[in-house]
Amino acid sequence: MDILYTAEALATGDGRNGHVRTSDGLVDTDVRIPKEMGGAGGAPNPELLFAAGYAACFHSALQGVARAQKVSIEGSSVGSRVGIGPNGQGGFGLAVELEVNIPEVAHDVAQQLADAAHQVCPYSNATRGNIDVTVTVVDD
Repeated sequence: MDILYTAEALATGDGRNGHVRTSDGLVDTDVRIPKEMGGAGGAPNPELLFAAGYAACFHSALQGVARAQKVSIEGSSVGSRVGIGPNGQGGFGLAVELEVNIPEVAHDVAQQLADAAHQVCPYSNATRGNIDVTVTVVDD
């Protein structure tokens, strides 16, 4: 693979109750275990950061697919939910739900675009076969 860009981040402190900072300083924040998992909450956590990244990446893939097919997806959005829980093998696993909304585009066309985006999105390619990812097209 010909690497076009490399993101660098460093985690310090106590893991999920620590600090993360990217080498360029654009992300520089404490992280905390969410209250739902017995933590203090009040700061981002790795799942929030992953959800934001996946939503943005998938939306970009969706826009690229739509451009290639000459379909306008003005006003589109992608929502992401990242769940974490025990995997039954002594560790934890993730599950992702992506919700695609493309106003003023027929549901079947929107579904085709979402399916195509799921094939080209780097996050989708990285997670395929590793975690459950559900892509749902919702209508207004």
